[in-house]
Amino acid sequence: MEQQNSNQENIPHHEQIEEYGSGHIQARHGRINSWLLVVYVIMFVWAIYYGYVYWGGLGPGLDY
Repeated sequence: MEQQNSNQENIPHHEQIEEYGSGHIQARHGRINSWLLVVYVIMFVWAIYYGYVYWGGLGPGLDY
């Protein structure tokens, strides 16, 4: 076990692998892809637009 820990210390942080569930699940540190960031921004802008345009007022049938 200590051999494995010393090997992990020699690997850069972004390449280290964390194991969970007796090695059945592996996770590594990484970054978010740029296309996914674009999707997040588009969804956020759409949510603000939708909230401004469609939510508000007195509700359906109550506008005078």
